[in-house]
Amino acid sequence: MKDLSYNLIKKGLDMSSLRQRTISHNIANINTSNFKTGRVEFEEILKRVSDGVGIDKTDDKHFGVKDIDDIDLKVKKKNTTMLNDNGNNVDIDLEMTELSANEVYYNVLIRQVNSKLSSLNYVINS
Repeated sequence: MKDLSYNLIKKGLDMSSLRQRTISHNIANINTSNFKTGRVEFEEILKRVSDGVGIDKTDDKHFGVKDIDDIDLKVKKKNTTMLNDNGNNVDIDLEMTELSANEVYYNVLIRQVNSKLSSLNYVINS
């Protein structure tokens, strides 16, 4: 039997790691002409799944999610804005804010997984 909460935390950590790399990539390309920032949109996918939209996947040909592991993490390019004259849309203030928020999110997930593993350890050793 799979532990849904553990798998959700694990997927969240995967997302946070991908988001960290994406934000770092955005910051590293702040002076690159025509560079478009990337964003990881995990929360929107998770909200759709938790609302029940697309969760009933009974066949591989169906859309939706059968398992939390089926959620595919992707980086989407943000092509809608242009901040600099060279076509670059990296906003350093936004990127630093996203970086800080992602760090808090990651730390919360680490605390949750540590708590879960401590509980399992307690049960096993009792």
